[in-house]
Amino acid sequence: MKNYLFVLSKPTICGSYSQEMLDIILTAAVFDQHVTILLLDGGVFQLKKHQHPNADIKDTSSIFRALEIYDITNIYVEYESIQECGLDLSDLFLPVQICYRNNLTQLFLQFDVLFSN
Repeated sequence: MKNYLFVLSKPTICGSYSQEMLDIILTAAVFDQHVTILLLDGGVFQLKKHQHPNADIKDTSSIFRALEIYDITNIYVEYESIQECGLDLSDLFLPVQICYRNNLTQLFLQFDVLFSN
């Protein structure tokens, strides 16, 4: 069994990137792989409360809320990205673990496979 890290760095409004990455994440989890998610840069907006995407963009919040069903409980958010996006941890709809920018390399080294959008 491999350890997968999925790095989401784009906000939901950037098209189908988020949906496609979530599909890959769920597929990996269904096949009993250990999955961890890291949100950084604009990707932190994917967990922002009270989003109302337009008709062209699928609302992915329900998929994020279902991750626990697939045993995906390790969700990291880069602290500096939260600050740069003008958000606070209380603005997010899921509990997350904080990762600091200067510790990203150490985090990456813990995984066998890295996917990034």
